[in-house]
Amino acid sequence: MIVASRYAKSLLDLSVEKGQLEAVYNDMLYVKNVCEASKELITFLNSPIIKADKKVATLKALFESKVNALTIGFLTIVANKRRESVIPEMAQSFVELYRTQKNIYTAVITSAKGLDATTKQQALDLVKAQLKGEVELVEKTNADLIGGFILRVGDKQIDRSVSRQLSSLKKQLTNKTLN
Repeated sequence: MIVASRYAKSLLDLSVEKGQLEAVYNDMLYVKNVCEASKELITFLNSPIIKADKKVATLKALFESKVNALTIGFLTIVANKRRESVIPEMAQSFVELYRTQKNIYTAVITSAKGLDATTKQQALDLVKAQLKGEVELVEKTNADLIGGFILRVGDKQIDRSVSRQLSSLKKQLTNKTLN
């Protein structure tokens, strides 16, 4: 959402200007996690029936003691401008902008059963060798892969799964029998 990314960019610029980038980043991670965990909060923020002052009071009650003054002030401004429904997307966008600015990449490795520590470290080393910056490795499991792995960083993907190899083999055999 364009509005959310513009607010996130403004907050990022403001937090850099005030020397509070790390604190605001941690705050926005917290806001993002709270929003992801509470569908009721999302419904509340999206409700056109509830007045802005009630939403501001609720945001302050939820976050004021847990985030710094810059963050709560910004959330209050967003709510007063009747843009409170973009807060979840704004938090997500802020986290992404921060990670881009700091050259922090997320590598997602998916395997059938999970990886041992050695294999995880090898995957992390492989990605770090290709990128300049920090790499955070997120592990997922998907039994449909049968074996092997899929490694994804941004829009690039390496698929070494058994299921893909079987699919390719099936296509090759099908094409040969048709010719």
